[in-house]
Amino acid sequence: MSTAISVLGGVGLFLLGMTVMTEGLKALAGSALRTVLGKAAATPLHGSFWGAVVTLLVQSSSATTMTTIGLVSAGLLTFQQGLGLVFGANIGTTGTGWLVALIGVRVSLTAAALPMIFAGALTKLLARGRISGAGAALAGFGLVLFGLTTLQQGMGGLAERLHPADLPAVLAGPDGRWWSGLLGVLVLVVIGLVMTALMQSSTAAVAVTLSGHFAGAIGLDQACALIIGQNIGTATSSALAAIGASITAKRLAIAYVLFKLIAAVIALVLFPVTIPLLVRASNSIDGVTLLAGYHTAYNVVGVVVLLPLINQFTRLVERILPERGSPLTRCLDPSALVTPIVAVEAVRRTIARVLVTVCAWVEAALAGRAAPVRLGRAAVSLQDAADALRQAQIFLSEVAGPPDTEDEQRSLTSTLHALDHASRLTDVANGGINFASVRDGPEDVRAGELCAEVMRSAAALARGVAAPSQPVVPVPHGVDAMAGPRAIQTDEAIAELERCTTELGEVLRRHRSATLGAVANATLTTDTALVRVETVRSLQVLSHHAWRSAAHLVGRG
Repeated sequence: MSTAISVLGGVGLFLLGMTVMTEGLKALAGSALRTVLGKAAATPLHGSFWGAVVTLLVQSSSATTMTTIGLVSAGLLTFQQGLGLVFGANIGTTGTGWLVALIGVRVSLTAAALPMIFAGALTKLLARGRISGAGAALAGFGLVLFGLTTLQQGMGGLAERLHPADLPAVLAGPDGRWWSGLLGVLVLVVIGLVMTALMQSSTAAVAVTLSGHFAGAIGLDQACALIIGQNIGTATSSALAAIGASITAKRLAIAYVLFKLIAAVIALVLFPVTIPLLVRASNSIDGVTLLAGYHTAYNVVGVVVLLPLINQFTRLVERILPERGSPLTRCLDPSALVTPIVAVEAVRRTIARVLVTVCAWVEAALAGRAAPVRLGRAAVSLQDAADALRQAQIFLSEVAGPPDTEDEQRSLTSTLHALDHASRLTDVANGGINFASVRDGPEDVRAGELCAEVMRSAAALARGVAAPSQPVVPVPHGVDAMAGPRAIQTDEAIAELERCTTELGEVLRRHRSATLGAVANATLTTDTALVRVETVRSLQVLSHHAWRSAAHLVGRG
């Protein structure tokens, strides 16, 4: 009974310590975690490397994965870049196994762990901000060490009752049949999977396996089979977390499960080759270190195999779970709300997509073509644009806390300005403007030309924000609103917007005077004149809001 209590207590302390340490490290990192991941994933290879490094530092693949989901949802990373980070997180999370192998199972760390817990807890309670996070990290690390010591004591008692011969054999003897060894491997894989599913932590399950092998209760080959199952089991928590989650979270969860299954298949295929090599190596290297190395190599091989095939892997995941919903609001993923600056960026991308839509619609209306506006494969309307802006406003009001730095605060302010102007632009465009009247006179025609030029330039700037991997381009009629043939510079576009809007204001003054004067000369009826004046005024208002919204989107407001 005391043995079971020691084992369970050691696992509980280990899990609690990992949780406290991870939360402390995340608080200590602050927005740096988002910044590093956002800048490091230029290619899937770089993303895998930095995903491993960051996960090793914060000791949580879940923290890396959830941050990645927010970055992909907000449009800061492509899905493929996010996959690279998730692949790397699988390697980084094996670092705790090395901590267990090199320190945890070899010596009693109670004398060092208890002062760490006291000092860390005191710092956590008395300090604030990142210092408080550092205290939590220190206390959590002490709990991990204390849990490993308790687990080690429990495994010592378990080894007196449990022997490797009591577990299924994974290598058939000279007279055994090959399938008997395979059956033993599969049984232990299932046991390892169940262990991780129950503990909700592959790290804790691997720690139990390493401690059991160190105590002599589990054979080296049996421990390797358990580790394969424990690596598969960690995908169960991701699969459960994806239920009811966003499309991005579901896709990454599917990719995570597929990665684990593919890596497991590779490990099982290579099992008859790798295990004899490990057994031979155990004559000169202790088994616990070999198991930690096997745990890391297992995940590295999976990444090495999948990285060259990441394009095909991405298409497979997207085919399994196709994109649904409005293309205007895809960035408004609830997972982005945890990090204020990521949530702000998600809203910024949404405003940009709306601005592209409304500007393209106005330009088509000025040309007398009522063609639907397309974003990718989906057709969107002005009502869809208005609904998207309302959702963006609600989304922004649910952000968890204010931005951390002055730059992030300025970004929020600019985004709010852009949202306000885009809402006004959409309301005016939806107000029943008589676009046909812009062809009734030279000043009307000129006003229409200037407004169309503003719409093109504003859409070009917004397109660069909505899809930063593409150049900023104007859009001809009849094509996808997110594509175009010619790149322009941001400063050039801003200057063109200001020039056209200013000239349009001058045209409005001349047009109003001349048109109302035509009523006195009986050249125009009162109704016709007022409609023409109101149309040009509406064009000037549209141009102003398109200019200001685009300028704030690119930080030139």
